[in-house]
Amino acid sequence: MLHPRSCAGALLLLAGCAATTPPSPPAAKPPADAVALSNALNRVSWGVNDSTYRQAEKMGYNAWLERQLHPAPATLPAEVQAQIDAMTISQKALPDLVRELEQQRRDYDKAMVDDEAKKAAQRAYQQELNRIAKEAATRSLLRDLYSSNQLQEQMTWFWMNHFSVHQGKSNLRALVGDYEDQAIRAHALGKFRDLLSATLHHPAMIRYLDNEQNAANHINENYAREIMELHTLGVDGGYTQNDVQQLARILTGVGVNLGDTTPNVRKDKQKEYVRKGLFEFNPNRHDYGDKVFLGQVVKGRGLGEVDEALDRLSRHPATARYISRKLAVYFVADEPPQALVDRMATSFQSSDGDIAAVLRTLFAAPEFKQSLGGKFKDPVHYVVSAVRLTYDDKAILNASPMINWLNRMAEPLYGRQTPDGYPLTQSGWASPGQMTARFEIARAIGTGNAGLFKSEGTQPQERPAFPQLANALYYESLQKSLAPATRQALDQATSPQEWNTLLLSSPELMHR
Repeated sequence: MLHPRSCAGALLLLAGCAATTPPSPPAAKPPADAVALSNALNRVSWGVNDSTYRQAEKMGYNAWLERQLHPAPATLPAEVQAQIDAMTISQKALPDLVRELEQQRRDYDKAMVDDEAKKAAQRAYQQELNRIAKEAATRSLLRDLYSSNQLQEQMTWFWMNHFSVHQGKSNLRALVGDYEDQAIRAHALGKFRDLLSATLHHPAMIRYLDNEQNAANHINENYAREIMELHTLGVDGGYTQNDVQQLARILTGVGVNLGDTTPNVRKDKQKEYVRKGLFEFNPNRHDYGDKVFLGQVVKGRGLGEVDEALDRLSRHPATARYISRKLAVYFVADEPPQALVDRMATSFQSSDGDIAAVLRTLFAAPEFKQSLGGKFKDPVHYVVSAVRLTYDDKAILNASPMINWLNRMAEPLYGRQTPDGYPLTQSGWASPGQMTARFEIARAIGTGNAGLFKSEGTQPQERPAFPQLANALYYESLQKSLAPATRQALDQATSPQEWNTLLLSSPELMHR
């Protein structure tokens, strides 16, 4: 149990604890650049831990980073991989999963005559959607914690936030796991053009931004506007309202088909019908007139118009600037140096939107090195990095506490209602309420009472897993980056649990 004075003010009041003898440091000779290595790993990965540090130390940071930029297939601890393999979203292809759910919903509607029975059936359907969405969130967190491809997982979260969808709409809870895995993760370090196309062809994005309602003579501009404002050019990217309208016309007919039947397409357009998984391009709904988009004519010809528009958007100089600045905000500073953004934008254009090439420019920049340790963690980075640091590669049995913490701190996975994504800057996450929540999360993790190692289900099991934060990594590098006030508070901790809590809630561990 924590000394009560350690909780005063609910957060980060690290002085005033009774004195005790700190754990003895292990006999290890740290490398000269231990702090720099630890800080760089803390930024590039989901948070430094001992195993990642040892791997980068052995390989050399540059070789480790190159492997992150161009990763081999990810590896996970066998126990973690087994958890993922057992999930419904791992065992069923998305079309099959969605059709089963849709059939379940239709059967309920037909079979139930009693109002109470209908309500119960509807609750069962909603609960199944919730279960599938929780699987997706759990899988995402397990990969963040344990994947060998840490940068790929960082970029998966970044792009999920950039191409944000809200799971609360329609049946998106059944779609978000596949959206993250197939549309986002698969392209997270590849060409931006491929990533943009993958999101456009996924039913999660089409449904979220209402493009299945977009048809000739019944234009819906939602998706067209967000593609330009949020996904590519940026709000100051030079497009006009007419460009929004023209892109909406180009996107007519792009929709979703959840059933087994094919629409009755008129004869002269049957060859232009496209069905891939749940994605559908229906020529009956497409506006075949010519358009003028971003100053150039787009000949009306069907789905090919979409490819032409995506080419134009992904290769536009405004897109290079907008994406580069957003990456710099994520990895460097809330107000990144313009010179860095300009160099990244140049890399974006010269490489035809190669995300890894842009990131290499960023990570090699002196501005990146100078910024290390100064970027405030949003809730998901705080939670994941704290668990990684505390338990290293020891597999958790239950991600529910982490999911609940993110809900509490208003950053649930797939939970942003508006399409702009969560804020990437400190001002969005540094309120007194946020800080209080972080202190209490640090206490739950630091005392070993978080419930991460107590499985759910009909036969729950619990595994002892006491935090071991006063380890070689701490003495070799982390300790050296702590302010005198933080070190003094740690020296005065009355128990290992309190010492853990104070370290996890320290100002230094709020930053990366």
